[in-house]
Order: sequence, then C-alpha cells, then structure tokens
Amino acid sequence: MLRLSKKADYALIAMRHLAAGEKDASVSAREIAEAYAIPAELLAKVLQRLVRARLLVSVQGTRGGYRLAADPHRLSVADVIQAIDGPVAVTACSPDDHACEQFDHCGIRDPLWKIKARIVDVLATVSLAELAEPAPAAAAAAVPVAMFMRAADVGRAGPPE
Repeated sequence: MLRLSKKADYALIAMRHLAAGEKDASVSAREIAEAYAIPAELLAKVLQRLVRARLLVSVQGTRGGYRLAADPHRLSVADVIQAIDGPVAVTACSPDDHACEQFDHCGIRDPLWKIKARIVDVLATVSLAELAEPAPAAAAAAVPVAMFMRAADVGRAGPPE
C-alpha cells in the first residue's frame, strides 16, 4: 500500500495552511501546531526540513515564523512529499538499487516503475493553491464512498467486501 508518513501529512497540513493564508504572511510553528493538534516539536522539525528544501522561508523576529518560499501555484504536493519522505517508491528496488535477489528475473518491476512515475506525475500536477481551495461539502462527503463501492454493493449497508 502506498502511504505517506505522518511527517509528510504534517508538512502538507502546514503548507496548505500557509497557502490558504495571507500572501507573504509569516505563521509560527506553534500557531500551526495548535490549530491542527500536531506535536509542536515534531512540526518544528518538519518545517525546518521544508526550509532546507527551499519550500519555506524562516522569518526571524517578533512577527517571525514561516512563509512559503514561492507562489502556491508553483509548489506541488510532490515537492512537499519528496522533501520530507524522499523519492516516492512503490517497490523495494529502484533503477539504482539492484540488491533484490529477483532483480534479473522480475517481471513486474518495470510496470510498477511506470505506475510510480504516473503517481509522481499526478502529485506534481496538484499545486498547494489547489490543496488550499475549500472543497464543496456535499461533493467531498459523497465522492469517496461512491468511488469505492461496486454496483452490487449500492443499497447495502456497510463497506464493500
């Protein structure tokens, strides 16, 4: 299963918060942590990693904190995830790592690498500006359930089997 780390989740939450706020406004790590019930020390480390990746700027002083390093339309979800978790992977092997004993005989490696490339492409097309847009309440609630239900399951109670 492809899953983001908790640090990547927190990074996306913070970046969305900054993208949705006033342009060029600085927000403290503590303010973001309190707004989303995130451990403040962990969030501070995540934000520092985003500064090192040049996605955020650290602002010193009494009105200091963090702000986006670029327009939210130019920053992607992929940028944030890769800054925190490193390259996205769907297999244990990579084009640079042939340590797997099945590497020479693997029939799924190349197709899975193509899938990974598509996932990264999709993540790269979603900007922080899009992430910061408010979702329509009715559509947001209905889509996930309908997406995962089979036709035979419609009208039945409970999740699909």
